[in-house]
Amino acid sequence: MPIFLFVQIILIKVLALFPEFVEQFYSNGLYFYISKFSRIALGWVSFSVGDLCYTILIFFVLRWIYKNRIGFFANWKNNGLTILSFVSVLYFLFHFLWGINYYRVPLHEKMGIEKEYTKVQLQALTEKLIAKTNQLQFQIEKDSTKKVVFSYSEQKMYEMAPRAYASLPKPLVFIKYQNESIKSSLYSLSLSYMGFGGYLNPFTNEAQVNYLKPKYTSPLTICHEMAHQTGIASESDCNFVGFMAASSHKDLYFQYSAYAFALNYCIYNLEVMEEGSAKSYRKLINKGVLENFNENKTFWKHYHSWIDTFFEYFYDKFLKFNQQKDGMESYSKFVGLLINYDLKHQVIHAN
Repeated sequence: MPIFLFVQIILIKVLALFPEFVEQFYSNGLYFYISKFSRIALGWVSFSVGDLCYTILIFFVLRWIYKNRIGFFANWKNNGLTILSFVSVLYFLFHFLWGINYYRVPLHEKMGIEKEYTKVQLQALTEKLIAKTNQLQFQIEKDSTKKVVFSYSEQKMYEMAPRAYASLPKPLVFIKYQNESIKSSLYSLSLSYMGFGGYLNPFTNEAQVNYLKPKYTSPLTICHEMAHQTGIASESDCNFVGFMAASSHKDLYFQYSAYAFALNYCIYNLEVMEEGSAKSYRKLINKGVLENFNENKTFWKHYHSWIDTFFEYFYDKFLKFNQQKDGMESYSKFVGLLINYDLKHQVIHAN
């Protein structure tokens, strides 16, 4: 088994050199059938099967550690081989069931757009997003000073979300979503402390959502995790597809979630480019929208500790190890995709 782990790592590194092969034979081939089977088999179950499996796995791992605590290092060879064998199996299942998607053709190449942008282009998009987000906020609340409050339950949003993918614009029609499997995570409190709004379970293909976070962010999060289910691994690509899906939904709350999300990232990226440059733009944003932003900021600040700092560092290294060179920064990189997509198709405008 330890030798098998070494062989797997080599094979994955070789596969990474052939994205077209991965795209054709795995992402649009084997993975299509694996994911379809997983979602059909588990999608009807009301609770997260993946989270339950993690709980059982953690129990047996802790049980094994406890049973082998005495003389653990004295018996280092056998214990080491057991651990390596365990890691080897997980490594295989992760990549076979989902992880090879990390090495497919990037989304911007398939759409024929660039990722880079200028400050002027970012400012222009920010202005358009402010106009659209303000419009949606006022349309929903009839008062520019009130934050948008969702009356939908999480389950209702899970049921509504697939319609977003049915409404994707023509340049993205190659992205298909069928056989939904979207659920609230049993570990939502843990996810809050870890700094995650949701995740895809790569072993069960269930889209997991942190139901504790502010509801106005949920539609975008749901659509983001659904993008992972379609075989898109890149976080920037999933943010882009999640935005395009949620913003294409006929429901105003889904649209608002998408545009508020994109606007918040544009404001952040302006500050990264030049500190203080976003101040003038914030003055143009409806007070109600800013209230939603503050609601989200307050939520994550409440759960902030060394735990989310550690997991941010860990996930950053994990993404970089899996060919996502921007690591955690890749989440904000979707702004470049959005700018260049809008320049080509002119899809963002206030009515």
